[in-house]
Amino acid sequence: MNEQRQPIIIRRKKHTRHKHHGGSWKIALADFMTALMALFLVMWILSMSSEEQRQSISDYFRTPLVVALAGGDKPTASTSAIKGGGDDPVHRSGEQARIDLRQQTRPADVRRHFAQVQRRIEQAIAGDPVLEKLRAQLRFDFTAEGLRIMVLDTETRPMFELGSDKLAPYMERLLKTMAPLLNDIPNPLTISGHTDSLPYAGGERGYSNWELSADRANATRKTLLAGGLEAAKLLLVMGTADRVPLEDTTADDPRNRRITLVVHTQSSADFIRRQGFFPTEQKQE
Repeated sequence: MNEQRQPIIIRRKKHTRHKHHGGSWKIALADFMTALMALFLVMWILSMSSEEQRQSISDYFRTPLVVALAGGDKPTASTSAIKGGGDDPVHRSGEQARIDLRQQTRPADVRRHFAQVQRRIEQAIAGDPVLEKLRAQLRFDFTAEGLRIMVLDTETRPMFELGSDKLAPYMERLLKTMAPLLNDIPNPLTISGHTDSLPYAGGERGYSNWELSADRANATRKTLLAGGLEAAKLLLVMGTADRVPLEDTTADDPRNRRITLVVHTQSSADFIRRQGFFPTEQKQE
């Protein structure tokens, strides 16, 4: 009887190697932590910055790169990288146009310049013991016209002699201190004089608050010029008598006796010029 052969089964144990997953997850985690740290750093910087600084940062990132490289906020700046590939913003209808940099300045930049002038004036006042006493009589406001600077009168520290356009010594000192600081910004300036409602004995037919407010505005102009203010910056000097009182004051309030200086935006200055104060062309007779 033939012996049956059993099949030979060879069992070999497989040795499986666990693949190394690498450190890619570590890189991803490191990138995430770096981004998170940068986010918290930006949030901390924004919390420590002023509203003016945040506005400047916002304007910076909203400005297209091509506009920034062109040197300002130019709506006609070409986006073409090829020379001659777009309209040249300095040419109009084949003629070279003069560009007024003040018109191309962004509103945030104008406000920043105004704020710098205000800070410099406040620093100059703070550094002078005589002028420091006038700080409470000085007001700064940002309006649609520009930077408004008002010097208010008080019963204890009047700016002018009673019923006169003669400046008090400390008022003269203040104006001469402000004059060179106002030159640091190219915007035009207007001066207006104001009085309270206390009338003169002769009424408005003789010398009245109209003449007094105009004379005080003009005395302010002369003092600013003596302090170094550029004459070309002056756009308008006027007296308003008691017709423009301060808000929340009575007509006879001494604070209505004031001098108002306005550093105008370019659009505000152009509006004043268009009213006929400064005709650009003289008609031929």
